[in-house]
Amino acid sequence: MPTLQLHDSLTGTKRAFVPGDPNRVTMYVCGPTVWSYAHIGNARPPVVFDILFRLLRRTYGEEHVIYARNITDVDDRIIEAARDLDQPIEMITERFAEIYRQDTSALGVLPMTIEPKATEHIGEMIDMIARLIETGNAYEAEGHILFAVESYERYGALSRRDRDDMIAGARVEIAPYKKDPADFVMWKPAKEGEPGWDSPWGKGRPGWHIECSAMAEKHLGEIFDIHGGGTDLKFPHHENEIAQSVCAHGGKAMARFWLHNGFLSMESTKMSKSLGNVKLVHELIKDWPGEVLRYALLTAQYRAPLDWTVKLLHTSQKSLDRLYGVLRRIEATPAAEVPETVEAALADDLNTPKALAALFALAGEANRAETDEARQAAASALLAGGHALGLLEGSPDAWFGIDALSGTERAEIDQLILDRTTARKAKDFAKADALRGELDKRKVLVDDGPEGSTWRMG
Repeated sequence: MPTLQLHDSLTGTKRAFVPGDPNRVTMYVCGPTVWSYAHIGNARPPVVFDILFRLLRRTYGEEHVIYARNITDVDDRIIEAARDLDQPIEMITERFAEIYRQDTSALGVLPMTIEPKATEHIGEMIDMIARLIETGNAYEAEGHILFAVESYERYGALSRRDRDDMIAGARVEIAPYKKDPADFVMWKPAKEGEPGWDSPWGKGRPGWHIECSAMAEKHLGEIFDIHGGGTDLKFPHHENEIAQSVCAHGGKAMARFWLHNGFLSMESTKMSKSLGNVKLVHELIKDWPGEVLRYALLTAQYRAPLDWTVKLLHTSQKSLDRLYGVLRRIEATPAAEVPETVEAALADDLNTPKALAALFALAGEANRAETDEARQAAASALLAGGHALGLLEGSPDAWFGIDALSGTERAEIDQLILDRTTARKAKDFAKADALRGELDKRKVLVDDGPEGSTWRMG
């Protein structure tokens, strides 16, 4: 097993991953705020960190890896959605949390070990806030509890922003009760009709940043191995998490590694509601197989930007067609070990484009193999490599939509395609065209590629 190398956003370096305890490898990833449907940009983190989760489980054993991804179920947008829909907040959050689980599952994302909800950890948040007040890192002002940024000298180390940029970037409210414009709220008073919890500072609700700090501490400990999320969370969310957690834990680092996936654009344009180019996962999976969306998300290395286009989806579909086509021609079961070429690519800071290229190399080996044993070995390795990426999980016949055909019908179509391929090689184009016409009558769609011809029902 190659040594896992990960790029740590905090140090700006790629280094060997060494967990604090190989028998308890821990990862926390910021999850959804469940007030509406997730867009495809929101889907990049769960897919990226699912790849890492799978890799860690292969390396250290499934029972030794703890992956927590939270649910934010108290938030201004949730309160607003509940008002707009005239529904209880719990109904909104439960509905969209379940939709999020179903949508990410359709993308091949495995269930995480722990899914903590913010509203189930209010006590832990209050406890952490109280500790920060006691250490002089937080203060009370007009019913609010704020973190005193000046009390943490390394504030800004993750995002590498200067003070003016941080204030502008956070769009902070320059409230009169703040000692410093950069100070951020950890607890706020509950307004009439809003959810609230009793605390030493009155009835209120937590700020966003304290939620993740408290939930990570509760389930993973004061120091854990990996904290992940989108690059948009570096500031202010992750910067604030670090400040709170480090100060609450006597100066201990919050996480050993910080990983951030890059932005996703839409046809070379920033995705935004105002441009009307937001693509929801819930809608995309109605038109495209989940594996196609997952494959598309893996075509760029996770830290790089990714441009989401219709062309990318079609290319991803054809790529999977070719891989599944090999597996349809050569029945195989997954090899016991992930191929070294795939594992080495993933161990190099999750280089998924290189891992996908390794799958096609294996597909080529399977096609070129001269013995049944060699074909089986290559196809088995292809399956194992695909599973490491969360791909090639279904049956080839189901993928091509031909599982409802009888064995005789499939054999007849296979023979027609073989005869057509033979005719083309012999430059008997009249016969090849006639065979293609017969396939068209049967509503068979044929795609000719370097790994051979694949077909599906139209």
